[in-house]
Amino acid sequence: MFEVKDYLENRKGRLYIGGVSAEGLADEFGTPTYVYSEERIRANYDRLLNAFKRHYKDSELYYPIKCNNNLAVLNLVRGLGAGADCSSPAEVYLAKKAGFKRSRILYSGNYLRDDEMQFALKEGLHINLDDLSQIDRLMKHAGKKKPGFLCLRINPGMGAGKFKNLVFAGPDAKFGVIDKHVEAAYRKAKEHGVKRFGIHMMTGSCITEDDYFVGITERLMDLAGPIARKLGISFEFVDIGGGFGIAYQPGEKELDVNYIGKRVVEVFTKKCDQYGLGRPTLKIEPGRYVVGDAGVLLTRVTSLKQAYKKFVGVDAGMNTLLRPALYGAYHQMFVANKLNEARTEKVNVVGPICENSDQLAKDRELPPAEVGDVIAILNGGAYGFGMGSQYNTRPRSAEVLVHAGKAELIRERETFADIDRHVRVPKRLRAGKP
Repeated sequence: MFEVKDYLENRKGRLYIGGVSAEGLADEFGTPTYVYSEERIRANYDRLLNAFKRHYKDSELYYPIKCNNNLAVLNLVRGLGAGADCSSPAEVYLAKKAGFKRSRILYSGNYLRDDEMQFALKEGLHINLDDLSQIDRLMKHAGKKKPGFLCLRINPGMGAGKFKNLVFAGPDAKFGVIDKHVEAAYRKAKEHGVKRFGIHMMTGSCITEDDYFVGITERLMDLAGPIARKLGISFEFVDIGGGFGIAYQPGEKELDVNYIGKRVVEVFTKKCDQYGLGRPTLKIEPGRYVVGDAGVLLTRVTSLKQAYKKFVGVDAGMNTLLRPALYGAYHQMFVANKLNEARTEKVNVVGPICENSDQLAKDRELPPAEVGDVIAILNGGAYGFGMGSQYNTRPRSAEVLVHAGKAELIRERETFADIDRHVRVPKRLRAGKP
């Protein structure tokens, strides 16, 4: 059943996104197209950050660029007061282009190349390393201009996530300094002359258990506290990362962020007092929670096929939305002009890619679809466009921002010319003109 939200409306059986007709958007901008609600992004940002700030004023939100890197979205969250969490030099480039100050950028790359370390040093960024071995390499590249600040990403030995590949801590995770190396890592940084420190973790993505955030914060503080006391260092900030999940499936419980903010702050301040850590800044890094449910992927039905089961073919595939093929992820779907019609058919919604994994939904109940109908796929704002590709030589989709009942194109649809724009063919291999 369609659930009316402040940015999704059912107007006489037709879907409106941010006050704009989904069918009209598909007609104007073509399909597949990602549509984002500016109002929803603003509301999500304020709701989550205020859940922490009302209990601890020195709380900050750093937005992970990888979640949705459209410059319009980056400008929006920067304007709301966010910092930027960057995992690559190109993300730093986008963050700076969107107006984020260097002092508000945390560079959290992992398994860094030498040139990436040199880049972060040259840019004067706050650097967040995730392994003991990287400290000596970083300082070697720094030469005499060693950074006065360093943060370390910790693997606290436990993690969680909606899917196995979304667990970022624990024994199988490639991320973070493991607990038994944390003290040695901070000691090494101190020996290199580092005076200012941060501590960070990111244990998983799309976590929907409220108390998990409380427990993992306590775990991080119990690692940070004894080390600070033993080494005589202090932390300018404690970054508990992101992982704040959203409800993808109908009836799925949503996070109680007010409860999480209150309880996390209680544990955080209690442990600060216990270990004499003072009052460092408390940072969170939500991406999915901020933009995930603000995005809708619009795709048009291209064909219907009755085989062993019924297939509804659409023009968006795993090249457009990878999560179902990659994780088996569920995304709610609605036929945009048939919201009031009964879901009487069980179908597989499939894309045009030459892989049988290109199935956006299996055995999904929908109203009878017709060629030309527009299907709206919800919760596409996070890791949708960013994980897209040109596989099968298909240009990437357009992106649109809706605000106050108006739509603005914020990324043009790629053309055939974009496919080979940077390709160079040696003269000896070139064919003559057809």
